[in-house]
Amino acid sequence: MRENLQFYIDGQWVEPAELTIRDVENPATEQVCGKIALGSAADVDRAVAAARRAFASWSQTSREERLDVLQQILAEYSQRTEDLAAAITEEMGAPAALAAGPQVGLGLGHLNTAIEVLKAYTFEEQRGATLFVKEPIGVCGLITPWNWPMNQVAVKVFPALATGCTMVLKPSEIAPFSAQIFAEILDAAGVPAGVFNLVQGDGPGVGVALASHPDVDMISFTGSTRAGIDIARNAAPTVKRVTQELGGKGPNIVLDDAAFAANVSAGVANMMSNSGQSCSAPSRMLVPNVRMDEAAQIAREAVSRLTVGAPTGDVTLGPVVSGAQFEKIQSLIQKGIDEGATLVVGGTGRPDGLETGYYVKPTVFANVSNDMTIAREEIFGPVLSILGYAGIDQAVEIANDTEYGLAGYVAGTDLEKAREVARRLRSGWVVINDGFDFQAGFGGYRKSGNGREWGEFGFDEYVETKAILGYAPEAAG
Repeated sequence: MRENLQFYIDGQWVEPAELTIRDVENPATEQVCGKIALGSAADVDRAVAAARRAFASWSQTSREERLDVLQQILAEYSQRTEDLAAAITEEMGAPAALAAGPQVGLGLGHLNTAIEVLKAYTFEEQRGATLFVKEPIGVCGLITPWNWPMNQVAVKVFPALATGCTMVLKPSEIAPFSAQIFAEILDAAGVPAGVFNLVQGDGPGVGVALASHPDVDMISFTGSTRAGIDIARNAAPTVKRVTQELGGKGPNIVLDDAAFAANVSAGVANMMSNSGQSCSAPSRMLVPNVRMDEAAQIAREAVSRLTVGAPTGDVTLGPVVSGAQFEKIQSLIQKGIDEGATLVVGGTGRPDGLETGYYVKPTVFANVSNDMTIAREEIFGPVLSILGYAGIDQAVEIANDTEYGLAGYVAGTDLEKAREVARRLRSGWVVINDGFDFQAGFGGYRKSGNGREWGEFGFDEYVETKAILGYAPEAAG
């Protein structure tokens, strides 16, 4: 039983202003696996004050000093990977291989990327007589979700540290254990007191206090579009910078070519990863109308190769994160059936033999039209919708017919054609044939948010640009 009843503020583990305890549930067992303290506005005030004091000195450190700190974090992080993976499996149900692999590995990858970007990042540039300076924005409030806990902590904390900002992190109260270990890593690495602070809590108690705090200069939030709107409203009176990575309903356009079967199968596997709990998931697969039945059969076979079960074992899919999430997914699967989509595989209820735990059957619908609920709403579970298109123009039109615009996908052997389609998709991230790049700016259009994370683009969110005019004297006549 884990008990995380202290917050990390000003370089110390401290008691909350007033102790309120929240149970944390293991989604695989539906049993309480730990407890955390829920923070309040008083805890946020204390953490923000510590970050403000630390900003005076941390913002003036050199590139080399910050690189040394990041290297120390890298050494400590590398020693705690097993602890992080175990925590992620327990708190949000990621299968052991996924937790030890991508879940923890993405955090490590973003740390290495931050180190490389910082080595070459341009903080000053002179153009004529004017000097342009990129300065740290100040105290940052970082609010992260439960679905990829280390990835989302990493893409906020490391660029903030690298650019000279100080911060207060509020991780998800549903999956808080890995963030507590992360704070231990930064403490062991010698991050100066007050530069990084951790306050556990929920949205009403901590999130609102951070977003509305007059001494917080920036909020970086990842989560639902609904919560993102509330964050922006709470931040508006203080006119702070708000960057958001929100929901998605990613289209995956599978081109009509010799690799069709392999690309459909890969699209299913990509969608089902992390039990479908990814904002960038390719949840709408678009295939030629004439190959709809073939795509459905390929998808059924791909799902048959997936295993669902206890995340501590050798399985592909664990549970979804909570009972509330389970019920939401069940409701949307039923909505797909009621609205007339063809249920290819899966459906409502738990998989056979799994009576306890929030396990969802990997589900595929075919003959989905883009006006159906399952094609419009973000399900955030292992549910794939297959839609048909008559030609590429219609495929692009359907793909862009969404209020979201986070990630899109194109799969095909004709690279020039795939590139042409990718350029036409209205998404912040478009992946051709499973491409991947830690330097690629990640973020969305429309209701998928604003701003970018990952690589140099992530650094840009944490700086203000100052122009110093008359910095250099005019050249002699």
